[in-house]
Amino acid sequence: MKLQDFARKKNTAKITVLTCYDYPSAKLIASSNLDCVLVGDSVAMAVHGHSSTIMADIQMLEMHTAAVARGIGPQFLVADLPFLCHRSGLQDTISNVKRLAQAGAHAIKIEGGDIDTCTTIEYIVIAGVPIVGHIGLTPQSVLQLGGYKIQGRSQAQADKLIAQAQRLEAAGCIALVLECIPKELAKRITQTLSIPTIGIGAGPDTDGQVLVWHDFLGLYSDVNCSFVKQFAQGSSLFDTAIQHYITEVQQGQFPTVEHSF
Repeated sequence: MKLQDFARKKNTAKITVLTCYDYPSAKLIASSNLDCVLVGDSVAMAVHGHSSTIMADIQMLEMHTAAVARGIGPQFLVADLPFLCHRSGLQDTISNVKRLAQAGAHAIKIEGGDIDTCTTIEYIVIAGVPIVGHIGLTPQSVLQLGGYKIQGRSQAQADKLIAQAQRLEAAGCIALVLECIPKELAKRITQTLSIPTIGIGAGPDTDGQVLVWHDFLGLYSDVNCSFVKQFAQGSSLFDTAIQHYITEVQQGQFPTVEHSF
């Protein structure tokens, strides 16, 4: 998928996105017709075991972006700008964006739609770096939001999100992630914008969908989000394989002559 395809697919074809954090996963995705991968700051939770995304830093995202870039195929690669990395002045922000772009990212995702964030995004876009916006439930703001809660339920919240979406489009974003907002609001925002929307927990009417790799594959049995669909039972599959390995080693069935020199 090319940059220009984001605009072309608006209202014509659903954009498919999965998060990806490492080289082996990228190699699995490479031969598929998936449109886009996101090296999300969710790596802090999904891979490193932290309780929130605010533990991700630029070094972590740079390392995982480079690993994915080495394994990916024709997919468009978006990398998250981690917690507070666009809040310490334009010089530091540009330095952080540069690190992710040089690691292999084709675009950078930045959370938030306030005026200051949009001004920063506009500056980065003018500098030549494509930006994906992100509003609704913004995990980097979880401390302020008081937890992982659906956003935009009230009219005031809905109006605020619509205004943020319009500001982000005006700032030059190529697409917008809508996370955990009512489906009717997501539909309204999608119809209002000329850039595509990518939903996660935002209903069926966005221009695309994104899921976390480990949730999508069912690798964690304790995930219980209503908007997540497990397309494989990975946890059970791996558990069975591990138990077969243990049994064969203990019973002398592995390795055999064919596995020996």
